[in-house]
Amino acid sequence: MVVGWEWDDTLFAGTAAYYERGRLPYAPGLADALAEELRLDGRGRLLDVGCGPGTIALSLVRLFGEVVGVDPDSGMIAEAGRGAAAREVGARTRWVRARAEDLPAGLGTFDVATFGQSFHWMDRDLVAATVRDMLRPGGALVHIADLKTEPRTVDGMPHPAVPYADVGDLVKRYLGPVRRAGRGVLTQGTPGAEDEVLARAGFSGPRRLVVPGGQVLERTHDDVVAWVFSMSFSAPHLFEGRRDDFETELRLLLREAAPSGRFSERAPSTEVFVWRTGPAV
Repeated sequence: MVVGWEWDDTLFAGTAAYYERGRLPYAPGLADALAEELRLDGRGRLLDVGCGPGTIALSLVRLFGEVVGVDPDSGMIAEAGRGAAAREVGARTRWVRARAEDLPAGLGTFDVATFGQSFHWMDRDLVAATVRDMLRPGGALVHIADLKTEPRTVDGMPHPAVPYADVGDLVKRYLGPVRRAGRGVLTQGTPGAEDEVLARAGFSGPRRLVVPGGQVLERTHDDVVAWVFSMSFSAPHLFEGRRDDFETELRLLLREAAPSGRFSERAPSTEVFVWRTGPAV
């Protein structure tokens, strides 16, 4: 776990409704890349740990016979259920409100387990060992994240870039200089060395894939506001009685940066690490 911080159930409270609009999409070729790498054929079972509103699970549902998403936030579970119903895949999906540390929770065995930028919030050694025991022989644990190291300039695009640094400064002015996380703070950020954790749990690998992004996106002021309120460090409840004041200042900042109401942005590539329960293939 993160030194000096304990998980609590307000970590993502109130953020679920903002995810679909606010968060940038994973690369459009992600499902096809995983289907090829893992030889998925529409059968088998997927466990999506820390599933949020079903972003990854719903994008992969066609590749499995059953998809089970687990998340401790009731709002996330409700959004995932609504998303499954809208896509008419409710019969092939199941959404369980539980912490990853509560696994296996009687959910059975799986062919693949995915973590979409969620693993760092968990008791990683415990969860890694538990998930490995839940995977069938030859199964895979897949960590999925935005590629953080690529430049994503908006040179030549019709609108200015989202002023992320200025937005971050505004958040700090309201919530303090140390990153907020639920009822606590992250003085040293979230943990790294994921490869050491998974190796200790008995996984082999990883095999790294990069699914290219780069598609040009147009983002409105409302999209950026939704992005802010979708993040754990600026979840709506953290502002308490000052949320309206914060949003007023945020929208003024965005209007000054883009009077047209439009920003340009490139979608990030998606970085995937595939870990196996047996020898690497």
